[in-house]
Amino acid sequence: MEGIEHRTLNVNGINMHVAEKGSGPVVLFLHGFPELWYTWRHQIVGLADLGYRAVAPDLRGYGDTDAPADIASYTYFHIVGDLVALIESLGVESVFLVAHDWGAMIGWYLCLFRPDLVKTYVCLGVPFRPRHPKMKPIPTMRAFLGDDYYMCRFQDPGMEDEIAKYGSEAVLKKILTDRKPGLPCLPKENPFGISPDAKLPLWLSEDDIKYFSTKYDQKGFTGGLNYYRALDLNWELTAPWTGVKVKVPVKFVVGDLDMMYTTPGMKEYMHGGGFKKDVPMLEDVVVLEGAAHFINQERAQETNSHIHDFIKKF
Repeated sequence: MEGIEHRTLNVNGINMHVAEKGSGPVVLFLHGFPELWYTWRHQIVGLADLGYRAVAPDLRGYGDTDAPADIASYTYFHIVGDLVALIESLGVESVFLVAHDWGAMIGWYLCLFRPDLVKTYVCLGVPFRPRHPKMKPIPTMRAFLGDDYYMCRFQDPGMEDEIAKYGSEAVLKKILTDRKPGLPCLPKENPFGISPDAKLPLWLSEDDIKYFSTKYDQKGFTGGLNYYRALDLNWELTAPWTGVKVKVPVKFVVGDLDMMYTTPGMKEYMHGGGFKKDVPMLEDVVVLEGAAHFINQERAQETNSHIHDFIKKF
């Protein structure tokens, strides 16, 4: 990606790899699982060309950023702490925030903990989910969604071995190209549903897959899986924030085939007033027809336009 600069910063006690391009107001991009800074390649170039300084780190546990071994090192407080230190190191008082998937979850907590650092938030795919004081996440998911639900399966310490059986390239292809709406489950038999004849969509090349898989071959998947494994710990630690609302201007964009959007109850929450109640400054919910989960790659130019149309107002 021509013109994208790379450097390593020491933030919050870890070394963090950051990709960036451009000058002007900072747009901070947060990736999800199983991704890297590279998932934002189109947005980095696009927003830099529009007069912004686009910054995309590999989050803690991913790519060329440090990956502490302990699950307890992957709480919202650790990862938001990394971002607070990163923003300070960029020499700015606040940023335009754009985030997707697990990055979106972290984005919500950055807004919750440090709204002073976020001018606006363009969130892709994962809405804010307020803490329920009586429902611990993983036991609740097991009860309602079953043991094969992917977040439950990711709790298994043997998941890394299952991934290794298929190889990172095959697993990444399956996850990144999956367009099946509804609950994502990983059955014990052939959990990743790998088809040897599967072809890549036009928006994802073999070179893209190779970049992702090479980094995962080097780093492994444990860092990314630890975000899921810290869910119950996060629930315990965030008890003081029960009922607190997110108070930054937000635009939400999701594909109508997204596994999150098609999870039972989600459409009602997003469109029925619950989302707006929890995020009072939510200005827009955009649903992209025919798009799945990884919209920043699948619908890159459209995503860039939605980001720019929102942040240029502030």
